[in-house]
Amino acid sequence: MDMLLKILSEDWRCSNRQLSVLLGISEDEVEKKIKQYEDAGIIRGYKTVINWEKVDDHDTVTALIEIRVSPNMESGFDGIAREIVRFDEVESVYLMSGGFDLSVVVNGHTFKDIATFVSQKLAPLPSVLSTATHFVLTRYKDDSIIMSEEPAEERRYDLYND
Repeated sequence: MDMLLKILSEDWRCSNRQLSVLLGISEDEVEKKIKQYEDAGIIRGYKTVINWEKVDDHDTVTALIEIRVSPNMESGFDGIAREIVRFDEVESVYLMSGGFDLSVVVNGHTFKDIATFVSQKLAPLPSVLSTATHFVLTRYKDDSIIMSEEPAEERRYDLYND
């Protein structure tokens, strides 16, 4: 794996100067490589992972939706996936092995928002055969980042002074 990509995947906020020091190349070379990766579609964007459970005025419900589809002859699974990714509610779409063909991550403000999305937008698509919706109750780890704060382990070092 390219070290520049590895570093950026772990912390996209590194400056070109920091990257040049870490990689032993000039800042201009770093900038040029990043631009090449962006132009080639290797770097698709930069993201901040937010623990929305800690934001008081932000209520979001997330669901994982498994979908069985009947792929069409011309575009296969890619065609139905291209239709699904266009919905604003959709965060991610994956082609899967196993009992379902696609896995879709969806966000809404309420459980009803997601139910409405499934019943009025997703299920009516001609290729969709069935869906199974699973609501996320707690995020423990998201995008390789641990979301929950683990309580500090309490230890008693002085057993004789109770």
